[in-house]
Formats: sequence, C-alpha cells, structure tokens
Amino acid sequence: MLPFEEADIKAATAVALQHAAAAVDPELDKVCEHIKALDPTGRRFARVLRDTIDQLLNGEVTGRYDWKTLFKTEKTHAGTLVEINLQREFRFADGDAMDYQIAGVDVDCKYSQQFGGWMIPPEAVGHLCLLAWADDYKSLWSIGLVRIREEWLNTGNNRDLKLTIKAAHRNKIQWIWHDEDLPENVLLHMDAADREAVFSASSGQGRLNELFRRVQKRRIGRNVVRTVAQQKDYMKRVRGNGGSRSALRAEGILIMGDYASHREIADQLGLPLPDEGEFVSARVVAATPQHEDTPRVSLDGKQWVLAQPGDPVEPAPVLPSHTRQD
Repeated sequence: MLPFEEADIKAATAVALQHAAAAVDPELDKVCEHIKALDPTGRRFARVLRDTIDQLLNGEVTGRYDWKTLFKTEKTHAGTLVEINLQREFRFADGDAMDYQIAGVDVDCKYSQQFGGWMIPPEAVGHLCLLAWADDYKSLWSIGLVRIREEWLNTGNNRDLKLTIKAAHRNKIQWIWHDEDLPENVLLHMDAADREAVFSASSGQGRLNELFRRVQKRRIGRNVVRTVAQQKDYMKRVRGNGGSRSALRAEGILIMGDYASHREIADQLGLPLPDEGEFVSARVVAATPQHEDTPRVSLDGKQWVLAQPGDPVEPAPVLPSHTRQD
C-alpha cells in the first residue's frame, strides 16, 4: 500500500464517521415522535395550513381565492402566520433561542409556498428547524425536521442574511409527512366557466346556490362558502329555511354537512365525507330497477341513488333533522 493511499483511507473514514454522527440525532427523533403523538394522521397540520392560506386570502372581505392575487407583503407575512397558528393549535411553548420548545427542545419554524424556499437565519445554525410547505395549486403539503448545518446552506445572502438549504442536502430533512393532500381550494381548481357563473350571480344567496349546483361530489369548505357569499351570516345561507339546501331541493340536489347523520348518507351514496365545516352536494333520484346494484340510501320511505346525466329531475328527499350532539 502506498503511503498516500493509507492517508486517503483515514480521511475518508473520518468523513464517514462525521456523517454517521450527524445522522444520529436523539433530539430530532424526540421532537418527531412528540409531533406524531400530537397529530398521528397529520390532519391537524393540514387544517392549520389550509386555514392560514384562507386567512391571508380573506375571501369574505376581498373575494380572493388565488395565492397569486396576494400582495407581496401578505405573502411575506405567511410564514409568521403559520408559525403563530401552529403554536396556537398545538400549544407549543416559546423557545429560549428559537420559536418553539417542543418536548424540551428548541425548534425554529419556517414556512414556504415554494418547496425548498425556507429562509434560514444564521442564528438557527445548529438548531432544529420545523419546515412547512403547502402548495395550493398542487393541493399538497409537507412537514419535516432538520438540524441546520452551515455547510448545507447556500452561500448567497439576502438583506436579512437568511440562507436556503442546498438542493443536494434536502435529503437530510426527516419528513414527518411528505406530499400529503391539502384540503382542496375548490374555487381555485373548479372549471373556469363554472367559476364565472358562480361569481356572476347578483346576490350572495344566488352565488351559493350556483356553487352547490355546479360543484357536486366534492368537499366544499367553510372558507369557500364565506368567499362566495361575502356575507356575515354565510353559513345560514347554506341551510334550510330559505338557504341553498331548501332552494336546490326542487332540483333534486342534497347538501350534506358535517353532522353524523349527513355523513352517513354521504357514505352510503359513495360520496366524500364532509369534515368539520364542510359540505358535499349531489343530485339524487329515486332508485328504479335499472339502477341495480348502485349505492343507495333510504330517506322519506324511498331508496335514493346518485343521479346520472340522463335521469329526470325530481325533488330530493328531506335530510334528517340533527341535534347539537349530532
């Protein structure tokens, strides 16, 4: 063996040991396990990210539904709102040097609408960072943890001396949830002609009626309703007694909410189940022999199935009453 070969082997071994040591991070594992215990399915994180984007859009006041319509200052404020809203949701304690203290460990929080765009301040080097990403256009989100190392950061500084993680080192991020489904921004993703028809209606009630008429078999969230109605009593505009639920019944359209009885009806019909604050609309018809094994539900003493385009229009049944407990 030549002398320089032995030296090269020792150097390579030292580097390998350093990488192995970096891969072992008990604090990171501890924080990761704690977060998973708080939110095993990721549903709470997804809801916070959805609600934060909606908070920025402020559709009830502005009628906006598209991230691109936000002002630059609003987009800049997104990271702060995500940090605040996650802390409120999970009651993370304030950190000593970083944003949070999770399971006794200081953790910084960084959000970016652009994957990989997290801006890391110099003081975060050596600390854990909780990296959040959500893309309303892709309807995806991710949450991960990484221990910031200076050599993993890009060298180009912005005015605040904040850096981004090099693309080659994003594999160091330990993803808690990765490319999960973000609750859909229905207004953003619906057909453009249908969206124009919804917003061309002259009243909040008319816009909501058109929304539930044109967007069927998809979850419609509270913020979508608020943006379309642009009225303080927007939820009342959905329910019966003059709301969309009673207005569209003559067209055979059911509007199911997040009540247990409504979710059961949606489930029996094979529809998405509305979560808290969500609705799902669908046109139904009374079942006939031609519907054979089509999923059905019993209401008003009849069997009902989802209507096909060629089925005649007939009034929908009355949805069951519900209680506060329901």
